[in-house]
Amino acid sequence: MTAAESDLPEPLDVLAVGAHPDDVEIAVGGTLAAMVRQGRRVGIVDLTDGEPTPLSPGPEVRIEEARLAAEELGVHHREILSLPNRRLFDSFEARVELAKVFRRWRPRLVLGIADRTPLASPDHWQAMQITDAAVFYSRLTKWDDCFDGLPVHRIQRQLWYPLGFQNLSLPEGGGRFVSDISDTLDTKIAAIRRYRTQFPKEKERVFRLVESHNRLLGMSAGFLAGELLICTGTLGLTDVFGTLCTDRDSSLH
Repeated sequence: MTAAESDLPEPLDVLAVGAHPDDVEIAVGGTLAAMVRQGRRVGIVDLTDGEPTPLSPGPEVRIEEARLAAEELGVHHREILSLPNRRLFDSFEARVELAKVFRRWRPRLVLGIADRTPLASPDHWQAMQITDAAVFYSRLTKWDDCFDGLPVHRIQRQLWYPLGFQNLSLPEGGGRFVSDISDTLDTKIAAIRRYRTQFPKEKERVFRLVESHNRLLGMSAGFLAGELLICTGTLGLTDVFGTLCTDRDSSLH
């Protein structure tokens, strides 16, 4: 039995996937906040609750931090799957769980982690593989029994976001661009600060790192601040002059 479209929630325009609560905020929180301000329906799905961690008393605290962070960004939906932190692996079961989220919320655009993050959690690399596979699984027909009868959904576009700031090399992709977050950088930082158990006062350098990284990316593109995004396919322009010759530099003065 296939779920009727009328039984499903209002679809999202954009859905960003992270391995843990705070991944999405750190990497693309400014872009998501900007999309919300532009009238897009935006969601976040975390594959795990990120627990245990050294300073958190338990999952309920991290989940509340995630709720408050999402509230700062203004996103319309956030959910946390029950896949295991520290033991996250690309598996059929994990792919199906995320694909069911895609089928239920029907986003046009999916954002996911771009690559490995050496010296940081290996969950990030596993999350990339799970996300890539789930985007494919979401559109496969004749598989209703695996997806709770949820209707097939074809995702229009997929983007990757780099999460590691300690490495100057860039992941491969079909094209890279910088998203303007000049007006939402402060919102992004406020959202990250909601994770008090993850970023106590002794980790204040994390906020300096994130802000300086975003300002460098932004300045390179003529913005006050920006976030790097990578197309999974070739990036094409229908209006080369109109896209490239806008008055972007005025934002620097």
